[in-house]
Amino acid sequence: MVVHLAIMNARKCFGAFEALRSVSLDIEKGEFLTFLGPSGSGKSTLLNAIAGFEPLTQGRILKDGGDIGPLPPDKRNFGMVFQGYALFPHLSVADNIAFSLKVRGVSRDERERRVNRMVDLVGLGGHAHKRPNALSGGQQQRCALARALVFEPELLLLDEPLSALDKNLREQLQDELVSIHQRTGTTFLFVTHDQGEALAMSDRIAIFNKGAIEQVGRPDDLYDWPNSRFVAEFLGTMNIIPLGPSANAGETCHAGFRLEADIETCSRSATTGASVLAIRPERLTLHRHRPEAAANVLPFRVDALVFQGSSVIVKGSAPDQLPLTLSVARVGFDEDLAVGQDRWVSWSRSDARLLES
Repeated sequence: MVVHLAIMNARKCFGAFEALRSVSLDIEKGEFLTFLGPSGSGKSTLLNAIAGFEPLTQGRILKDGGDIGPLPPDKRNFGMVFQGYALFPHLSVADNIAFSLKVRGVSRDERERRVNRMVDLVGLGGHAHKRPNALSGGQQQRCALARALVFEPELLLLDEPLSALDKNLREQLQDELVSIHQRTGTTFLFVTHDQGEALAMSDRIAIFNKGAIEQVGRPDDLYDWPNSRFVAEFLGTMNIIPLGPSANAGETCHAGFRLEADIETCSRSATTGASVLAIRPERLTLHRHRPEAAANVLPFRVDALVFQGSSVIVKGSAPDQLPLTLSVARVGFDEDLAVGQDRWVSWSRSDARLLES
């Protein structure tokens, strides 16, 4: 691993409000890293600190081992793409893209070569002569992306650049951003509050909460192995089953509201101090009759069916009004399933995560 950027104990205060709380993070050279979290969690504050727009209250930011804290934004060689496109309305697409090169004193021939390459890279062929008001939202965002990449920055910072676009266009540009990242090899730092966007695009995700990073990892690892209830519930849909005091009964133990869990699960819960089980909707299995398994089985009342094309979301409740959500593939779906029916749900011990509440 080659560390491109190292965030060391970053702290940022706005008066009495602590926006960043001792954040440390290594960013690898050439990776696509996403800052994900709810509004006010600190992700954009850290991005602005990296860009040089916000000085840290405490801590350091190192690029290739050197402290860039004293450097102004224009000396950091970072590109920036904002949610608002921030294009010059009186300039053409080509002139918007070329602006940063002109400021840097790049020759006319070299500017033209780089602009043409960027126009092709972001799919704006045939639009280089147009002004921004003649472009669609997606085309304007492509222009902003090309302008940020044309001077070959070491790092590209993207602050929720797709949030203003409609769903289909967002998904199209997600694919294009990943492709551009792969072709340029530039380190991408992407900020979003959209979990699906983060899962689809990132090499790694850093999940923010209340000014701190809860967990960093690959999308599949974070989804399958959340280390906290916050991560489990924020990244996709998660069923949370509370565990009460355990009482052994043969090979099973009763952990609150008549839930039967296996002895190992209860033992681990007592050892780790965990107080909830977290289970993804697709890991729950629906049954007409009670399965033969001795544990990890609950009675279930169907409350709602939500059709989503390739799958059906089944919402219902277990004993003591515990809400549960299942995701069932349409292939082989039980067409007799209806609201108000009583069924059973089960899960494998390996599919449940023990977490603190």
